[in-house]
Amino acid sequence: MTHPFATKQIPFFLTASAPCPYLPGRFERKVFTRIEVGEGPALNDALTHAGFRRSQGVLYRPACEACDACKSVRIDAEAFEWKRRWRKIVNRNRDWHVSIDAQTATMEQFDLLTRYLDSRHGDGDMVGMSFGEYVMMVEDGAQRTHVTEYRDGDGVLRAAALTDVLKDGLSLIYSYFDPDWERRSPGAYMILDAIRQAELAGLPFVYLGYWVSKSRKMSYKVQYQPLQVLTPSGWQPHAELANHDEDEEYDDFA
Repeated sequence: MTHPFATKQIPFFLTASAPCPYLPGRFERKVFTRIEVGEGPALNDALTHAGFRRSQGVLYRPACEACDACKSVRIDAEAFEWKRRWRKIVNRNRDWHVSIDAQTATMEQFDLLTRYLDSRHGDGDMVGMSFGEYVMMVEDGAQRTHVTEYRDGDGVLRAAALTDVLKDGLSLIYSYFDPDWERRSPGAYMILDAIRQAELAGLPFVYLGYWVSKSRKMSYKVQYQPLQVLTPSGWQPHAELANHDEDEEYDDFA
C-alpha cells in the first residue's frame, strides 16, 4: 500500500534559536510544517508516528544543535501495568463523569484553563491567552480532535484534556484542571483515563509528547510503564523505572 504522502513534497521550516524551556542554559530549534485543510488526519498520523507533535495547525519536532534530550514517548496501552497507585487514583475520581463529545471550544473550558494557568504556570507563554486563541488551539488543524471533559457530581467541569485520535492511538496534546482539586491527582487521572479509552477503542498506544530525562517537569512520564521511546532504530521499550513522589502532578505533554 502506497503511503498517502509518498509522492507529495511536504514543505518544512526551521525556527530561530530560542532559550530551551526544559534545560537551563540551552537553546532550542524546531522543524515544522503547516497542516493544509483536508490532509490533517493523515498527516498527523504519519508525522506523530515519526516523533512530531501538533500545535494548532502546525506539526513540529525538536531540531536542536548538539542536543537530542527530547525523546518522543508513548505508553503501550495494551500491556499497561495497572499498579496499586494507579488503581487508587482511578478510584479516587470514580465519581467524575467523563465525556468525549466536545469537539469545539467553550467559554467554560476557557475559564477553567485560565484559572489553571494563573495558578500553576503564571510565568508561562500561555498566560494571557484570549478566548479566540483558545478556540484556535482546540479547533485548528482539521484533526480528529476532541476535548475530554471531566465533571463532578454537580456537573461542574473540573478537568479537560485536548486529545487527537490517531490510527494507532490517542495523542494527548494538553490538559488542565481545577487547582482546588489537585489532591485528586487529576493530571495522572487523565493519562490513566486515556489509557482506558485507548483500550476500549482497540488502540494500542497513548502518545505523551516529549520526555526529557533531566527535566523534572517532563521526566515524570517514565512512571507509565511499559513506555516506548522513539530512537533512530524506531520505537523501542524503555526499561528505566523512575522514582517519583506519588503526589507530583505534571501535565505538559508538549
